[in-house]
Amino acid sequence: MLDKLKNIIKLYKSIDLAQLEKISKKIDLGAVLGAVSKMDENQLKMAMKMLTSSNKKKDPPAINADFYDLSAKLSPEDRALQLKIRAFLETEIKPIVNNYWLHDEFPFEVIPKLAALNVCGYVYEGYGCAGGSSLMDGIIASEFGRVDPSIATFLGVQSGLAMGSIYLCGSEEQKNEWLPAMQQLKKIGAFGLTEPLVGSATAGGLTCTCKRQGDHWELNGQKKWIGNSTFSDMTIIWARDVDDQQVKGFIVRKENPGFAVEKIKGKMALRIVQNGLITLTNCIIPESDRMPHANSFKDTAKVLQMTRAGVAWMAVGCARGAYENALAYTLQREQFGKPIASFQLIQNHLVEMLSNLTAMQTLVFRLSELQDDDLLKDEHASLAKVFCTLRMRDIVSRAREVMGGNGILLEYNVARFLADAEAIYSYEGTKEINSLIVGRSITGYSAFV
Repeated sequence: MLDKLKNIIKLYKSIDLAQLEKISKKIDLGAVLGAVSKMDENQLKMAMKMLTSSNKKKDPPAINADFYDLSAKLSPEDRALQLKIRAFLETEIKPIVNNYWLHDEFPFEVIPKLAALNVCGYVYEGYGCAGGSSLMDGIIASEFGRVDPSIATFLGVQSGLAMGSIYLCGSEEQKNEWLPAMQQLKKIGAFGLTEPLVGSATAGGLTCTCKRQGDHWELNGQKKWIGNSTFSDMTIIWARDVDDQQVKGFIVRKENPGFAVEKIKGKMALRIVQNGLITLTNCIIPESDRMPHANSFKDTAKVLQMTRAGVAWMAVGCARGAYENALAYTLQREQFGKPIASFQLIQNHLVEMLSNLTAMQTLVFRLSELQDDDLLKDEHASLAKVFCTLRMRDIVSRAREVMGGNGILLEYNVARFLADAEAIYSYEGTKEINSLIVGRSITGYSAFV
């Protein structure tokens, strides 16, 4: 009895009666006491933990979209280059892209700055190029895509499609004339394969024709969706020879007679990329500007195989940019008194996004290792393009979803990724065409018609 009295006195001294009186006016103390008395030991511990926990906000962990730490596999030199490019894009490109995207314009003032990075034509040997690895070339594409898929596409056309065509199919004279200047972005290139009525059927159905007339060629037809073409110094044009029905490649200069280009307006994706509709009307091309090693669509396909891997990397970058911006938003945006990142449904979306992104990253990493080992096949690049662009679409959609209404505003840096992803999903071979390439490989049957 004495012990009980001592405990009651101790409890009485620990209670602030004035504070207790204030609380009793707001809640039913008897009901609270009754509920507490029914709790078991674990429930009481949890209740005390909630009551005594600090209201101080936790510092969230650093945003890390390289969840499996693939960057650790890079050499110190490659890692330094990756971080250098990332810093450049964050400071020089990210602040301006929303405005240029909104107005459907290209930021020509960044071209000398891009040239100073010295990454154009990164994988080629000689001609002022770095002779670097396909893996690092892919990482470069991903870093550009992470900040702006439009600028990434500009570089992909210049460095991959245009320079790649000359590097793989051109003469030594053509390589010496064009590649050093293009590597420094003093000359801008474009790549003309797709036509108004011919997209997926380019392998056997080009309507743009070429015919030899003595020491020159005459080209007729149209090319559509040609990035960079409104301001490029030259465009690689692929045309069907009316005499042997084979696809041939030409370096068409902007000043060639019969060459005209009109800007395509009204796009909802990759709005910074200046796409053109090219019309060739009895366009005269000297024999010296025909690429001697481009004599069938198989030669065109060599270029596409190389650049298709780059598009898969670009999709990784686009997805990563959307994920990182969405995660940062959920850590800052509060509802019901706490960040929405603490909600179960939001975390489910974030984990789904990171899972897909990590799968994409590991896939393209291995893809580039195959490329560096000279083991890359069409079906390898096509599978990467199919998988990565599909998962990219899912990631950018979830990124917009966790941001609610703000997700459709440019200022929150996800709406642009959402729109641009649609173009990346379609170009360099649709999902269906690339699926047929993989399907032919695994079954032995061609389902092309």
